Order: sequence, then structure tokens, then C-alpha cells
Amino acid sequence: MRHAIPIFALCCLAAPLASQQKDPEAVANRPKLAGTLRLSLRERREDPAASGKFKVVERSADWKVSATAIIVCDMWDDHYCKLAAQRVGVMAPRMNDVLSAARGHGVMIIHAPSGTLDLYEGTPYRQRLKQAKASKPPVPLLSWCHLDPKKEPPLPVDTTKGSCDDPVVGPAVRRFTRQHPALDIIGYDGVSDSGQEIYNFLVQEGIDNVVLMGVHTNMCVLGRPFGIRQLVRLGKNVVLARDLTDAMYDPRQPPFVSHTRGTDMVIEHIEKHWCPSIMGADLTRVVPGSAQ
Repeated sequence: MRHAIPIFALCCLAAPLASQQKDPEAVANRPKLAGTLRLSLRERREDPAASGKFKVVERSADWKVSATAIIVCDMWDDHYCKLAAQRVGVMAPRMNDVLSAARGHGVMIIHAPSGTLDLYEGTPYRQRLKQAKASKPPVPLLSWCHLDPKKEPPLPVDTTKGSCDDPVVGPAVRRFTRQHPALDIIGYDGVSDSGQEIYNFLVQEGIDNVVLMGVHTNMCVLGRPFGIRQLVRLGKNVVLARDLTDAMYDPRQPPFVSHTRGTDMVIEHIEKHWCPSIMGADLTRVVPGSAQ
């Protein structure tokens, strides 16, 4: 018999206990390759001419592929909210195209399908993150990074009374078992949902630039121990791939806008208070001549 669990608890499910099988031998990490990504960053800054108002600011930034990682957050194979699962199913092939191109240029891909790591135990992708040398972070690594009232106002969409936009919302039970099958885990990719493991690996590999993509923008993408709030606090250069994310929001809740607009509002919140955003296409190409 399935038992309903709170929506927030579902998003925050801890990873299952690790398999008892012996870890494999140390695996190789990706080679450090030449190449520069030129990102078009979009952020929102307070307008000095209009108190409380923000204006869109766009700028470019050059990131070396050797110092860049993409973290894929909670792109599970199913979800209790059927519309949320459907949107992930549509997004996953587009995301896989971006990941494939970025991987081909030498960008590190870290898959973080939280709560499903038992499936990946014994694989080189899981071992790659587990074997990274331990590093002490400059700030505490939290199991969940809640909204920080010192840095940000309340989120622009209300999920206190519900976040699933299905016409009839089913029980909030766990329906996911693994990462979405449309996303390839291959080559020098890594798998982890541990903030400490991911931090260890970033330090070991000299990775200061991190792109977040996946779901859900107002929940796990912001709050996970490898999410935007934590990575910004760790001093990493962080961006959100705004066309490869989706919020959990029900238009029957405030501010009573469409689901698409609700996701856009969360992205705008992130651009104002946490980090810039980019389009996924920025990760598919390098500056001509930079890879030679």
C-alpha cells in the first residue's frame, strides 16, 4: 500500500543506503582540454533611478571548458504530478542534445537524480565522484538550503497549499526510480546527489564554473546541497540554464498566473538575487580557434 508523504519531503528525499558491493577500482577523470565557452548572461539589477525596480542587464562571460561543469538536478523518470512528469519528458531530449554537445567540447557532466543512487553503485560514473579527494568547504554544506531572508524576498509563486497543476492531484508518493532514460550517462560523466562529494570533485578538478539545469526551479534547483544557493555560498561562478528548467507551480495558487509565467517569475527571482541565467545553446559551441 502506498502512503502519501508531504510534497516538501518528497523533493528532499535522501539517497537510499549505498549498495553493499565492493567499490570498483579508481576510474579515470576527463582530460583537461582547451576551449572557451562564450556565455550570454542575463541578470536583473536594481535600477538606481527607480527604487525597488529591476532592469535586465546582459553581458558576456568566457568560461574555459576545463573549469566548467553542468549539474543535472532531479530529472527523474516519473513524478506524482503527471503534468510535471510530462514537461520533464519533453525537456529531456532537448537537454540531452545540449549535454552531448557540451560533453564533446570537454565540459564535465554531473548527474544528480537525488534518491536513486543505489541504481548507479558499482558504475564508473558513481565511483568517479566518490573517489575525489576530500576538501573542506569554506562554508557549511547544508542538507537543504532554505530561502535566505537576508538575501532574497519570498519566492514569487506560492506552493504552501499545493504545487501540482494536475486537474485532480493524486497522492504525493514517490514514483521515480532513476534518471530519465532520455538522458545519457556516458564517458567521463559523474553521478552523485551529495553536496560534499560534488564539492570534493569540483575542487580536485579545478572547476569554478557551474551550470544548473533540471527541476524544480523553485525547489530542488535552488535548495539542494548542490543547488544554486549552496554553490553561490561556496564562491562558485553559477548560472541557470533557463530554457532547461521547470518550476512546480499550480495556477490555482497565488499569483494566479499560467504555469509558464510562474516558471519565468522564479527564473527572474534567481536572476535578481542569486545568479545569472543563460540559454542551453551557449553550452553547445566554443569560441572559434579556442580549442586548438
